[in-house]
Amino acid sequence: MSPTRNGRPPVEELEASLGHTFADRAVLKWALTHVSAVGVAKRAQTYERLEFLGDRVLGLAISELLFERFPKAEEGEMSRRFADLVRKETCAEVARVWGVGPHLHLGPSEMRSGGRAKIAILGDACEALIGAVFIDAGYVAARDLVRRGFADRIVSLEPPTLDSKTILQEWAQGHGHPVPAYRELSRSGPDHKPEFVIAVRVGSYRECEARGASKRFAEQAAAQAFLDREGLPKKNKKTEPEARI
Repeated sequence: MSPTRNGRPPVEELEASLGHTFADRAVLKWALTHVSAVGVAKRAQTYERLEFLGDRVLGLAISELLFERFPKAEEGEMSRRFADLVRKETCAEVARVWGVGPHLHLGPSEMRSGGRAKIAILGDACEALIGAVFIDAGYVAARDLVRRGFADRIVSLEPPTLDSKTILQEWAQGHGHPVPAYRELSRSGPDHKPEFVIAVRVGSYRECEARGASKRFAEQAAAQAFLDREGLPKKNKKTEPEARI
């Protein structure tokens, strides 16, 4: 099919990729609308509410799938596998496979800055689409969407690696130090593109600071910065926010 008059591909292409035809196309449009397209005053018309719902549906569906696929796995292993699968980067990869980017409704500024390829936007849209399918057809349809999108990643997933915060906490506890303490130093940027600066301290060690697009990303980056500075064991490198010591 040729692009529609607004330059986006026909939604039928996305539905075919998702394996779900929406009974209510308005829900699909809702899941694809970024706040930059409508303005902060109309935030409720963007995908953020559906993202909230989809995140919970994704979590349940992935938990169910892991429980089935790894009958002998302990809770800790399943938790680490779960964290790898629901992280924003993984959701963004799934969204790319679905071909979500060209279908997004973005404002001019986000289009100019490459919003259709941004990890944060694609990851959020993935969760929003899962929420939209849940609204449109119920849990079973949403669960099946998750299984189609994420099952291959469960099969190919390497033995789970510990994240930076977990490694730092285990090191601290193993060496008689207090549990790492994180504190927010600042938050800047617009609501749809915030930047957090987080500091981590372990006992009498000097603090490490890092930036991230969410508190979670910034905390992980701060923990990794601490590990790097002290020459401690570290996880396998994946996409991390830029750290600043």
